[in-house]
Amino acid sequence: MTQTQAKPDLSKQLKNVSAKDRKQIEDAQEMLGPDPATMGFIKNLFWGNLREELVLPYPQISAEETARCDQLLAELDEYFRNEHPSFEIDEKQEVPDWCVKRLFEIGVMGMIIPQEYGGGGFSITSYNRVLSRIGESCGSTAVMVSAHQSIGCGALNLFGTTEQKKRYLPRMAKDMLSAFCLSEPNVGCDAGGQETRCELTEDGSHYILNGEKKWATSGALSGLFTVMAKQKMPDGKDRVTALICTPDMDGIDIFSRNRSKCGIRGTWQARVRFTNVKVPKENLLHKEGKGLNVALTCLNYGRCTLSAGMVGAGKAAYEQATKWAQYRYQFDRPIAEFEQVQEKVATMAAYVYAMDSMLYMTTGVVDRGDEDIMLETAICKVFCSDIGFKTTDHAMQIMGGEGYMTENIIERLWRDSRINTIVEGANEVMHSFVFAYGSKQLGEFMLGVKENPMKNIPAALKIGAELFGGIRRKTPEFSKLHPKMYAEGKELAKRIREFSHQVKMMFKEHEEKLITRQMIQARLSWSVIWIYAALCSMSRLDKSLRDDLDGEMLEHDVAIVKHIVAMACKHVDDNIRELRTNTDTTMLEAAKVALKRSNTLPNSDFFMPEKSPDESARGKGRPINTEDIPQFGSGTTVATSDIPS
Repeated sequence: MTQTQAKPDLSKQLKNVSAKDRKQIEDAQEMLGPDPATMGFIKNLFWGNLREELVLPYPQISAEETARCDQLLAELDEYFRNEHPSFEIDEKQEVPDWCVKRLFEIGVMGMIIPQEYGGGGFSITSYNRVLSRIGESCGSTAVMVSAHQSIGCGALNLFGTTEQKKRYLPRMAKDMLSAFCLSEPNVGCDAGGQETRCELTEDGSHYILNGEKKWATSGALSGLFTVMAKQKMPDGKDRVTALICTPDMDGIDIFSRNRSKCGIRGTWQARVRFTNVKVPKENLLHKEGKGLNVALTCLNYGRCTLSAGMVGAGKAAYEQATKWAQYRYQFDRPIAEFEQVQEKVATMAAYVYAMDSMLYMTTGVVDRGDEDIMLETAICKVFCSDIGFKTTDHAMQIMGGEGYMTENIIERLWRDSRINTIVEGANEVMHSFVFAYGSKQLGEFMLGVKENPMKNIPAALKIGAELFGGIRRKTPEFSKLHPKMYAEGKELAKRIREFSHQVKMMFKEHEEKLITRQMIQARLSWSVIWIYAALCSMSRLDKSLRDDLDGEMLEHDVAIVKHIVAMACKHVDDNIRELRTNTDTTMLEAAKVALKRSNTLPNSDFFMPEKSPDESARGKGRPINTEDIPQFGSGTTVATSDIPS
C-alpha cells in the first residue's frame, strides 16, 4: 500500500466489540465522513513514512500580505499598549463596547472575510499572528475575536451562499458580532449528540427549530447565530443540519447572558432556548444533514486560533518570568543562577518556540489547502493548550508570591490559559481522536491483510516479519533538512520508525480491546505530538539557517531547537516504554473502588450535572448558591435594527 492510498472501511469485521463500543465507532465514522483521498503528514507518520515535502521548507506567506499584516499589527500593538483595559475587563467581567468598536475599526474583526465583502481578506496565518498578539495582553479579548471569526464568520465564509454572504458578511466585518451554537447541556465533546432538532414545514418554506444551546460565546451580543440541529433525513436517519438564525426571530430566548468564571472573565457565554422558531429555508447553511461537516471544519480553524492565543500568553509569561529571574535575588544571588530555575527557563523557552513553530506550520497547511488536516489542527490544539498552560505555571512558580498577585499579569495569564485544555474538544478526547483517526487506515489495512493474507502476499510477509519477527521497517531519512540539523534529524527519524512499529504492535497485542484502552491511545498520541513539535521546530530553524539570520539570534534558535528535539525524543521514549511498563492495572482497580465509595456519598451533598440520563442524579444535587456571585441578567443586547433584514 502506498502512502497516499485509502482503504475501504473494514470496521464491521471487528469481533468481540460491545454494542455500545460498536455504535460509538459507527457514529464517529459517520461524523468524520469518508477518508481523504490523500493522507496528510501526521497519518503518514503512523505508517512510518516521512513526507518531508509537507513540512520543508517552512511555510511562508507573500511579502505583500506580510506587509499588510505588519501594518495592522503595529496599530494593534499601539492600541494594546496604550488603550486596552485588560485588568478592567477581567475585574468587571465584560469587554466594553468601545473596545469591540475599536477592534472593528482597526480591522481585526473582519480579517478573514473577503475584501469584496468589506473584510481584510487575510490568510489564516496572518489572522493567527494577530490572535497571538492579542493573547499576549488579554485572553478574554482573544477568545471573543476568535469566536466571532473562526467559528462565527468562518461558517458563513466557508459554506454560505453568495446571497447569504452579501447579506451578512459586510456587517460582520464592520460592526456586528456573531456566535456559534453547538454545545448543549447534554452535548460537549460529542458534537454528533445534538438534542436540538429542526424539521421542515409541510410546504418546505421553513424549518421549525426547537432545543437549547449552552456556552455560545458572545451569544447575548451577537446579531447572527450558526445553529446545529438534528434533522430526520429521507433515509430515516437523524443527521445534523446547520441553520442561520438571528436573535429577533420569534421563539428565541437568551435566558442566560453570562456566568462568572475562573478565567477569560470578560467573555460572555450565553444560553439560548429555541421554541418553535421558524427559520426560512434560505437560511440553510451548506446542505441538509451536513452540519457536522460545517462544525468540524470551523473547529479546525478554531483550534488554530485557540493555539494562537495560547502562544501569545505563553510568550508573555515566559518573557516576564525570565526577566524576573535575573533580578530577583535570594541567598545573595539572582535566582536565575539556580539550576532548578534554569530548567524552568529552558523549558519555557523550548515550549514557546515549539508552540510558535507548530502553530504557523499548521496554519501554513490550512492556507495551502491540504485535504487531510484534522490531525494537524487537533495536535496543534492539544500541544499548545497543554504546554501553554504549563508555561504560565512555570512562570508563576518563578515569580513566587508576586506572580500570584492580581496586579501582575502572570496570575491572569495562568487563569485564562486553563480553559484551553477543556474547550474545542477536551484534550482527553482529542488524544483518543489523534490515535483513532491517525491509525484508522493503517489498522484497516492490517485487518484486511489478516483476513485475507493471500490477496496481498508481499504486504502479509512484511507485516508478519514486523509483528512476529521484530523486523522493523527501514528508518526514514531526511534529504531536505539543513546539514547543521543532521544529528537531530537522525535521532528523530529513529523515533518515527519506533513509533510506527509500536502502533502496529499495539494492534497485534490488544486487538479489539485497543478501542477502549485510552491510556495506550494517549501514550501513542503524545508520541506523535512530540514528533510533530520537533519537526515543526526543525523546519523553522532550517529556514532561519538558510536565510542566514543574525548570528546571536541564530545561536539562540539553534540551542533552543536542539533542546526541543532532545525533549521530544525523551518524551517519545518514555511513552513507548510506558506502553508495557505502567501502573494501568493498579490504576483501574483504584478507580473502581474510588467510584464505588463515591456511590455511598449522598448526591444531595454535591453539585451534579444539570442534565443526566441517570434519574438518580437529576434534580438531586446540592443547590447552587449564586447570592454573592455577580450576575449578568442585564447589559448590552444587540438591537433588532442592527440585524440585516
